[in-house]
Amino acid sequence: MQARQLLATIDPKYRPAWEGKSLHDQRAMAMYFLPHRSSKLTLGPTRPRVVKWYCPFARQSEFPSGHRYCINVYIGCQHRCEYCYANAYSRPGVSAKPNFERMLRKDMDDLERFDLPPAPVHISNSTDPFQSLEADVGHARTALEEILAHRSRFTTVTVLTKNPLLAVELGYIPLFRSLMDLPPGHPNQEEYLREDQPGLRIEVSLAFWRDEATAAYDVQAPPIQDRIDGIRALRGAEIPLVLRIDPLFPRSPLGAGSGKALADFGLVEAQTIEDLTSLVRLARDVGAYHVVYSPAKIVQPRGRPHSPTMRAMRQAYESLAAPQKLVFRGGAWRLPSDVSDRYIVGPFLDVCRREGVRAKHCMQNLLETP
Repeated sequence: MQARQLLATIDPKYRPAWEGKSLHDQRAMAMYFLPHRSSKLTLGPTRPRVVKWYCPFARQSEFPSGHRYCINVYIGCQHRCEYCYANAYSRPGVSAKPNFERMLRKDMDDLERFDLPPAPVHISNSTDPFQSLEADVGHARTALEEILAHRSRFTTVTVLTKNPLLAVELGYIPLFRSLMDLPPGHPNQEEYLREDQPGLRIEVSLAFWRDEATAAYDVQAPPIQDRIDGIRALRGAEIPLVLRIDPLFPRSPLGAGSGKALADFGLVEAQTIEDLTSLVRLARDVGAYHVVYSPAKIVQPRGRPHSPTMRAMRQAYESLAAPQKLVFRGGAWRLPSDVSDRYIVGPFLDVCRREGVRAKHCMQNLLETP
């Protein structure tokens, strides 16, 4: 199917990502993202092998991520975080992707062949690129090296991890530094220089300040001190950093005058105001660009029941929300927005204002990443 035919078949929910672009760029995006031999009347972005459309499920009207890429360098994640949104579609276990390097290079060749305009790339949304498998397999390094070799096809490179220390220990800082600047001739170079916008950022997830909390909710994630050591090493090397204090959990007491605490549901206190203050101060002290947050969701795991921890957390949410009901959307139960804003988000934002640290909701953070 030729580019003109592909353009005519774009599913309306993705079409806004094509609007406002030149005909050349529209055709390039259609040739790269859309299947060439499908008999369907409407097409979504499903063709790429590894360098994929950021979110292939969301309507652009609801989640206007536009033209941006995601590279998940592994299948699954060893951290087994109780609250992770990836539990909704990922099965337990972790493994390397078969033929990852070959498929990655084919995608990079297609970016060049179809002359794609530059766009942001995110590594990784559904798996940590710096879990222990990276020391043996090195798929994150390969992905970053390929991005560097095709730097003109990308704008900001965002790396999301809970294990920054492993990247430091594996010697990735020089590679990070080489990705920070857009090369001469890049169509966005002047804009990035004018706005002092880095071409790379490392987003480190650190939602808890006490080991007791990580043991309960970040089941096999790296220890807090390891993450702090990795954060400080990155900032010492002047690598741009964002701290993700994400997600935000309810705190005891649960609601005004309820008298109930997380312990009443058999849960460990996840984030006291003192914990959040310590995390925000860490972000301030290391010079993080900003912090990222979102309220914790009770994700329905794929093909299995909730763990005892998340079953208890749902009961705590129901108590906090009463007399309102929880909202089920996008495969997860959520607090009503007014309850979440009052008891979870509002106090966190107060801490950020008090400490002079800018905070961005996770969607705002994504959509503002150029």
